[in-house]
Amino acid sequence: MPGLVGSLSVFTGLVEEMGTYLGHDGDRYRISSRVVSEDAKVGDSVAVNGCCVTVVARTGEIWETELTAETLSRTTFGLLRPGDAVNLERPVRASDRLGGHVVQGHVDTIGEVTAGPPDLEVRVNHDLIRYCVEKGSIAVDGVSLTIFDVGYDSFAVAIIPHTSEVTTIGRRVPGDKVNIEVDIAAKQIEKLLSPYLAKLG
Repeated sequence: MPGLVGSLSVFTGLVEEMGTYLGHDGDRYRISSRVVSEDAKVGDSVAVNGCCVTVVARTGEIWETELTAETLSRTTFGLLRPGDAVNLERPVRASDRLGGHVVQGHVDTIGEVTAGPPDLEVRVNHDLIRYCVEKGSIAVDGVSLTIFDVGYDSFAVAIIPHTSEVTTIGRRVPGDKVNIEVDIAAKQIEKLLSPYLAKLG
C-alpha cells in the first residue's frame, strides 16, 4: 500500500546521491538515479529532498512515485523543473551506522534561503523556531545539518565543502525554497511536557 511503508521509514540525513527530476504525468513523478535504483523495488521508501515517498514503478535507473495534494502543499516538489537535481537517501537499515540524526522524511514546512553557503541561512515560520537550538540538528532538503545560530524567524547552519559538492545545498542561493524537517525529539518532548507546563502556566 503506497504511503504505509513510507510512514514507518527512518533516514539519517546523509544523502547517498543526487538524482535528477525528470518530470511528472498527473500525480506520478519520475526520478533518475544510479545508487538508489540499484535495489529499488515497488513499495520501497526513498527520501527525495527530505520528503519520504514510495516507489510505485521502476524501469532501469528511472523510478516513479505518486504524490498527494497534501505532499505537494507542504514540500518543494511542485517547484521542481525537469533536469533539477534532487537529494536522495534510502531508509537506514538496522545494521547501518547512524550518522547524522533521526530523520522521518515528514517535511514540516518550506523555508526560504536568505544567505547561501558556506553559512547557509534559512527563514521559516516563527512557530518552528522553538524547535531550533544552537548545536541542535535540522534537516534541510533532507541533509542533516547542525544549527549554529538562531534568530526570530531564521536559523543558520555551516556547510562544509564536501556537503556543498555532494548535495544540492551547495547550489542554494537567496530566494530558493527548501524543505525543512525539525528534530522529532524536540516535538516529542514538547508534547510530553505540555500538560505539566499548562498546569504551571
